[in-house]
Amino acid sequence: MRWQGQDISTVDEAALPGLESMGGLVRSVTTPEFAGMTFHEVVAKSALNRVPSGSAMPFSWTVNPYRGCSHRCVYCLDPETLVMTAEGRHKRLGDVRVGEDLMGTRVDGAYRRYVPTTVRAVWHTRKAAYRITLADATEIIASGDHRFLTERGWKHVTGTTSGAGRRPHLTTGNRLQGFGMGAPRGQSAFVADPDFERGYLSGMIRGDGMIFHGTYTDAKRVRVIHRFRLALADVDALDRTRRFLERAGVLTHERAFTPATDVRRPMTAIHTARQADVETIETLIVEPIAPSSAWRAGFLSGIFDAEGSCSRGILRVVNTDERLLETVSTSLDHFGIGFIREPVRPNGLRAIRVTGGLPSRDRFFRITSPAITRKLSIVGAAVKTATDLTVISIEDVGERDLVDISTDTEDFIAAGVVSHNCFARNTHTYLDLDAGADFDSQIVVKVNVAEVLARELAKPSWRHEPVALGTNTDPYQRAEGRYRLMPGIIDALASNGTPFSILTKGTLLRRDLPQLTDAATRVPIHIAMSIAIPHEPLRQLLEPGAPSFQARLDTVKAATDAGFSVTVFLMPIVPHLTDGIDVLDDAIARIAASGARRVVFGALHLRPGAKEWFWQWLERECPDLVPAYRGLYPGVSVSAPKGYRSWLSARVRPLLRKHGLHGRLEEEDAPPRGLGPVRTTGPVMKAATREQAAAMLF
Repeated sequence: MRWQGQDISTVDEAALPGLESMGGLVRSVTTPEFAGMTFHEVVAKSALNRVPSGSAMPFSWTVNPYRGCSHRCVYCLDPETLVMTAEGRHKRLGDVRVGEDLMGTRVDGAYRRYVPTTVRAVWHTRKAAYRITLADATEIIASGDHRFLTERGWKHVTGTTSGAGRRPHLTTGNRLQGFGMGAPRGQSAFVADPDFERGYLSGMIRGDGMIFHGTYTDAKRVRVIHRFRLALADVDALDRTRRFLERAGVLTHERAFTPATDVRRPMTAIHTARQADVETIETLIVEPIAPSSAWRAGFLSGIFDAEGSCSRGILRVVNTDERLLETVSTSLDHFGIGFIREPVRPNGLRAIRVTGGLPSRDRFFRITSPAITRKLSIVGAAVKTATDLTVISIEDVGERDLVDISTDTEDFIAAGVVSHNCFARNTHTYLDLDAGADFDSQIVVKVNVAEVLARELAKPSWRHEPVALGTNTDPYQRAEGRYRLMPGIIDALASNGTPFSILTKGTLLRRDLPQLTDAATRVPIHIAMSIAIPHEPLRQLLEPGAPSFQARLDTVKAATDAGFSVTVFLMPIVPHLTDGIDVLDDAIARIAASGARRVVFGALHLRPGAKEWFWQWLERECPDLVPAYRGLYPGVSVSAPKGYRSWLSARVRPLLRKHGLHGRLEEEDAPPRGLGPVRTTGPVMKAATREQAAAMLF
């Protein structure tokens, strides 16, 4: 376990055997309050965290005393699963390594698009696995916890509709998002076949090579000339051709062909003038009477490298040789890849265009394995599911050795579908903890965070900028009752003259009110309480793990009685459930009675993970509202439409005036960066249990 990033001491000679180098570790603790988890209490080097300069958050600095996560998001796929690399090829998941670039996705405006993503962690496990079969013949083996993107959001492979195992999960009829793998499911098995090499040479040389036989007469004699030349700008294809020729006994020479210009890349040529070699090449590129599948795959690979393009997602092969294009057509037919013949162009060129969108393109590339990488990329393309990726069956296949990864985009393309992964597990590998199970169960607590914070704040370079508490995790979560880290943090900030703000939904804040009151005589302090559901039965359904509406109002009153001007975040207001006049009027009246001075209100956000859980909850508890919500939150939409938000603002503002409160809609007049109402930030949770989804929603 590498703890140097947290360690401030040297080797501990008195430590238990095997822990001598963990000088920063105070102790490891298990407690019935957190079954199955171990808290590693450490001494830390740093406490202040700077928010990236490009962030829209209204603060620059945060303090986070914990590392690790108790949400236990555990995924995993079969190591034989093919994943797409950033360059558009496929490789076994079991061969993926940290630092490699794969293809992920990111929501961009109205679309989710393919983008490169870097692998930050890889880990292995063994657990129960399931085979998911799709209508296009794609098969995926995954753990029951793994999640895939469907037309209705992220869903686990298995789950229940009630009880402790309740979560959004796949059922037959769900449609996964992506392009699928279909059949063949693997990367091309043809590339190692000698027939593939002969086919490739036929497509490449017939498409773009030059073979010449002739005579040259001068004053002394008649010379017979035999020449072969292939000039390309893409060295990948040139190297493959040279290698295949060498294996057939033909040695070629290389030379520069044309220099680079403002509009063209430089070209390199391979060539030979030996008669026997040129005749061998002519024999190699002849089309067989009955071409094998490997020959056809190689031919399509060669002709695509020579004369193919894939611009704006459209795959074409262009040439003037009708015989050559006929072989392209019959080979595409052989593999069941759809295509059309385009009209002859004015310059005499004829084109064959592959149809069927990304599924057909990817299948073409997997069968043919072209050498030129730049033609394969799908970066920037929208995720559009053109093939039938409906779940046909989910079959228990017993325990398997499985693999999972962590990427920057929190997802990757596995078996041609969008597959989720954990976003933050790699942070544990920095401490030499496992990114899998350890991330879920080994929680690092910076027990000296207050002392380190005090030292950092005492540095001459510190400019006494506002610090926000409650940006990643609630500073008054249950564990704070055990570790009491906040009193030291409050004292360090106040003693240094650093203003700070606290956003919480925890009633444990009341414990520290006397200290906060004293600190407020030295620095500006802003307290905000997040309160969501005034109707208790509904709150117990949607927000079961948090204090009640009244308990949080009592905390607000205690803070206002202590002299604080408290902002209440009345968020989210749930369309058709808590946006009625009577409900809002009662909630705002109770908030006013608590002594709060200001209300920030906003409509429900349905982030990935919470959205899938909420749909399932809505269908079970309020099925009559499903059509309305589909209209408010279509597709990957996270926020309610502007029209609804304007309507909500017009409804709430008169009630605020009625009860003497100031307030604003969440996105209106956002405060400048600096001290003020805090907005939650940090990694978005991706778990889908009721409690975890509620934590994201509320």
